[in-house]
Amino acid sequence: APSLPSSSSPSLTRKPSEHTFTQDTTNGLNVNTASGKTPKRRGRNFTVSVAIPGSIVSNAQSSELRTYLVGQIARALTIFEVDEVVVFTEDGTTKSFEGEFKGSSKKSDPNVFMARVLQYLETPQYLRKELFPMHPDLRFAGLLNPLDAPHHVRADTPSPYREGIVARRPTKPGSGVWVNVGLRQCALVGMNIPAGTRVTVKLPLPPKTGQYPKTLRGSAVDPTKPRTQDGIYWGYTTRLAGGLGKVLSECPFKGGYDLTIGTSERGVDAAASEFELPTFRHMLIVFGGLGGLEDALEGDESLAQAD
Repeated sequence: APSLPSSSSPSLTRKPSEHTFTQDTTNGLNVNTASGKTPKRRGRNFTVSVAIPGSIVSNAQSSELRTYLVGQIARALTIFEVDEVVVFTEDGTTKSFEGEFKGSSKKSDPNVFMARVLQYLETPQYLRKELFPMHPDLRFAGLLNPLDAPHHVRADTPSPYREGIVARRPTKPGSGVWVNVGLRQCALVGMNIPAGTRVTVKLPLPPKTGQYPKTLRGSAVDPTKPRTQDGIYWGYTTRLAGGLGKVLSECPFKGGYDLTIGTSERGVDAAASEFELPTFRHMLIVFGGLGGLEDALEGDESLAQAD
């Protein structure tokens, strides 16, 4: 099973730049089409992260309802183009994401359950079988509606980027590796990447005939490139954190989150006319559990000591 590290970050360095959340809210599209020209995409360098306690699924009465709840969360994350979701524990501990299949009767940790289902739903359908072996947490995930995220590209849809997995298929020495990108043919990527690795591949658009050449060649790129260069939303990353303190301290972005927002009934009304977000590079929105965000703050000893 793919591992879910406590801190998820791309292999290449992210280059932050200041933006406000009101910019490029249409997935990087310049919506001014008065000239009649096709709108062009603009890169988006700011990021939006969401932190959610896994305990919110504990109140669901069945595995089906728990899975459905996580599916609704994943759908909302995709609609609002969230770049990172952090599932945190309210007792400050974390459990391993990996494990053997020990039967559906074994009750799963709610934090690990939520993180696993979120990661499963974010993965394009044609990659799930290879990346996710059978597991009780995913028993009902196949019943959920697809996210229809931009990186879940159908085989007959042209796209400059595709998610893929390095195939266990021999190649000539020095020629690279074959990558399954969800097409009728694999793409040849000129890099030495271990088999079974998920990669983002940039491909040439097919000619007017709609047919790719016999040998389809692509290049592996940073998974943030579709967003930063072309303004295409490319899914969210998922990580587990042992408490709110580690949500902040294990931030994968250079310099950390420069804007943190906590949701609470005691907070400022975001719909008020005087409410305005400041400029930010990496924003984090934190949601509380059944007891509210205040309970999560009190339950984290590291934050209590800091206060």
